[in-house]
Amino acid sequence: MLPSAKIHLLCLAAMLVAATAVPAAAEEWQRPTAHGGEISRSVSRDGGVYTGSTTRTGPNGGTYTSSSKCVTGVVDRCARSYSGTGPDGQSFSGKRVSARGPFRGRSAGSFTGPDGNTAFGFRRWRR
Repeated sequence: MLPSAKIHLLCLAAMLVAATAVPAAAEEWQRPTAHGGEISRSVSRDGGVYTGSTTRTGPNGGTYTSSSKCVTGVVDRCARSYSGTGPDGQSFSGKRVSARGPFRGRSAGSFTGPDGNTAFGFRRWRR
């Protein structure tokens, strides 16, 4: 085997080992918002799976919470759910899923308002 071929083979093996030995990573932060509320965010990664959550509290007592999970690959897939309560006690919630490939993507979701009515939506796009 030629020396350059050995180097290429060694580099390829090192890249494969590095790709499979990715440790889990996490990050969290919290800060005040511009108008007196507070927001906190947490994101973690385990290989090709990302999870996250957000909590936001407004200065008037309203709250918003969301959580999401994404899986990377040839087609990236994400799912997110969220809910909130306004300062007057009315609540809402929703869900959204999406998939994005190299040539096109699609997403679908639902939203339930304070009156209990649910709206659905679907979208497709090309890249």
